[in-house]
Amino acid sequence: MPRKISRVAPEWWDYTTLEDDILNDAARLTAADLPQLARPGFAVKIYDTVEDFYLAEALEYVWCWQQATPSRPAGLCGPIGPTEQLPLVARIVNELGVKLHNCHFWGMDEWVLDGREAGIDFPLGFAKADMDLCFNRMDKKLRMPMENIHFPKAKGKDYSKSYDEARCLIMQGGQGEVKHWAFNDPLKREGPWKDHPPAPAEYRKLATRVVDLHPMTIIQNARTSGGGVVTQVPSQALSVGPVETWKSEKVSIWHPGTHDNPFGMRLTALMISKRVPDSSVPMSLLADHPNVQFNYLRSAIGSCAAEMH
Repeated sequence: MPRKISRVAPEWWDYTTLEDDILNDAARLTAADLPQLARPGFAVKIYDTVEDFYLAEALEYVWCWQQATPSRPAGLCGPIGPTEQLPLVARIVNELGVKLHNCHFWGMDEWVLDGREAGIDFPLGFAKADMDLCFNRMDKKLRMPMENIHFPKAKGKDYSKSYDEARCLIMQGGQGEVKHWAFNDPLKREGPWKDHPPAPAEYRKLATRVVDLHPMTIIQNARTSGGGVVTQVPSQALSVGPVETWKSEKVSIWHPGTHDNPFGMRLTALMISKRVPDSSVPMSLLADHPNVQFNYLRSAIGSCAAEMH
């Protein structure tokens, strides 16, 4: 049987092409049900306050960097979205005097403009956000050397290769409305993927690359970062791939409720818990990663019940 056509973008794959059974099961999950989805290899944590949530996210940075030694450099890959943890990271480093000289950081994605990664002056730029909100706020005596801060590039393989040169202990991420981490969006419904999305094993072969963005991703980023001005959001981006993700010892996804909705935050947890990977829901491919943790802000879990405003 051919898969359903997307309800929101007929030329693309996305979660609306799944069977109704799993969509309905996800919508019925309550906040109390989410911790019950945990299993070996998949942890679920819920934080009661905004302060605790973002402090815990910031402390993952510091914990990773504290594991680094001259002979075994280490670090983490971090998102833009959320960003509230970034100034906290800089403050912790400065207050505690944490020396980062053997540490690494990977930015997980970046916009593409005219075939090249966005420059450091691009207002929506992710490297700009990491530097402005975090690294430029650190004491220069403590900060890691610039060559240990890795941002993806449109040309060259140095970024991907760096995952073999230092340990990525944690890959953090948010979750977008199209159910991605980084910009691992569903693919277009064309060529060999016209009738069925790529098999999970096929999608997992993708490394850092330039991607075409699903329309939902463009609209989401306009909403969250650009006041709704869709025309200023690029239609392509660079994204860390599953290849690099599976080189990371742990994947930690943070759900503050500002980038995806109550339904989406339930659907991907259910698919990972029940080991139902499907590349139309890229986040669900983490069902096959050995160490994944979902982190929820309790007030963001919400409900999927109909409610008129």
